[in-house]
Amino acid sequence: MTSRRLPRPARLAPLCLALPAALAGQALPALPDSSGWGVHVLAVARDPRGALWVGTYGQGVYHLPAGSPTWQPIRRDTTPGSLSWDFVHAFGFGPRGEIWYGTVGNGWGLSRDGGRTWTNWTFSQLGPEWQYVAPDGIVTRAETTWVATADGVQMTLDNGARWTALVDSTGPPARGPADTAVTILSSEYVRRIGLDRRGLLVSSPRGHQRLIRTPEGWYSEPVATAVFPPRNSLLIEGRRWRGTPCGLKPATDTLPCQRRTVKVGDAPAAPKTTWFRRPIERSDNSHIDQTYRYGSTMGGNFQQHQGVEFNNPDGTPVYAIGPGKVVHAGPAEQGALTVAILHDNLLDTPQGARRIFSVYYHNSAIDVTAGERVAAGQQIARVGNSGRATNDHLHLEVHAAPGADPAQIVDSLQRFPPYTTNPELWIEPLPGTGLVAGKVVDAEGNPVPQARVYGLVKPDPAETPFSFAETYGDKTHSHPLYGEHFAVGDVPPGEYVLGVEIGGRKVFRKVTVEAGLLTWVVFSP
Repeated sequence: MTSRRLPRPARLAPLCLALPAALAGQALPALPDSSGWGVHVLAVARDPRGALWVGTYGQGVYHLPAGSPTWQPIRRDTTPGSLSWDFVHAFGFGPRGEIWYGTVGNGWGLSRDGGRTWTNWTFSQLGPEWQYVAPDGIVTRAETTWVATADGVQMTLDNGARWTALVDSTGPPARGPADTAVTILSSEYVRRIGLDRRGLLVSSPRGHQRLIRTPEGWYSEPVATAVFPPRNSLLIEGRRWRGTPCGLKPATDTLPCQRRTVKVGDAPAAPKTTWFRRPIERSDNSHIDQTYRYGSTMGGNFQQHQGVEFNNPDGTPVYAIGPGKVVHAGPAEQGALTVAILHDNLLDTPQGARRIFSVYYHNSAIDVTAGERVAAGQQIARVGNSGRATNDHLHLEVHAAPGADPAQIVDSLQRFPPYTTNPELWIEPLPGTGLVAGKVVDAEGNPVPQARVYGLVKPDPAETPFSFAETYGDKTHSHPLYGEHFAVGDVPPGEYVLGVEIGGRKVFRKVTVEAGLLTWVVFSP
């Protein structure tokens, strides 16, 4: 029901403005690590003058002028012209020293003075779309810059004075800062972007295409196989380096970030409830946003999340996760167009029987009415950004309530409903993946709220990168049969060493993940 709040600014750190011509055989210094768990690198690039630029998960940008022994930090702050957001996973460089960056969730920006000040395009300029720049989603050629996002591509020929939006035909053509919109994409949800000699290569859930601009206008042609540069990696002095959750590492170093012989968690087991289906088809983006999961605050930046999000362009079909009766179809919190379904399932718990509801927020249109019965997989709405939303997405909640009254589930004045649970424990994982759930307790056996659990590796979806899981706070609730403090779905099978800090001490556990099963783990000092 709730969506991200616009990020607040943070202070700009000093930046060395002298940019020598090239890196000259220096050893690559380590990135500053204030967390003790490593710096999660999302993007690494070299500008035409030879300086290195690194985008991170929550720690802004690090800049290494050629020959310098020290990385220079650039962070968002209250100073006009600072970065818009500290989650950066795209860079681009113009012909006259321009530096572009793109973020996970708050638009993009441009510097013309080596990174000292920035012009940003965020919610004020973009509206409730265009906030999610694709990984490595900025490309330049001569005077032209393209910015690929989850809502299409923006193109400028004059460093952002004017824009052209490249969109699809699914929903209304939201232009954002653009004067014109060209309906040409097979899907606005752009995952990769690149250039070849003939035009702009675009990859989305609906395949690859090449966009070609001529004096007569735009046209598109399908591409069977699109070749993009390696993502989040760079050749440095003849050696390839890649960004990882714990810093920049040589590409030959494939060892996990956490490497310890530690206590082993429980063996994978079958789930305690039958899974519902996913609300978005796999031909669209059926991945859960990894940055803002149930109970998450995205590292303290947002309120505790009451559901999970599926980022998709407006107009994308939304489907019922299971059979039941529609008990609400219309505006809800902050005017969000909302559908609520009371499912046929009755869950027996130690606390008594629970009724299961699913709720679908922020729709652009609703295709059902209150009182109607729906089947699993029936289209009930279309994705949008109505209500308190800062991007196009479906916000899905699952409630386990002691009664069947929809007023306790959908309340236009209630930001923190009393019966939400983690949807990742209710909906089926993606094929070939499993789940990890568990508890984090202190020496007295009490839950540790908003603790960060590190060590899981989830490459998809790269557009909302996974860094750590967070334990629940006081506004979120455990599954009535699990009593968990955190849960993460869609985890690739394998062995992982997980770590969390409890009372100033790092505690580690080893877990094994198997497809279709749930792995339980408990952390205690």
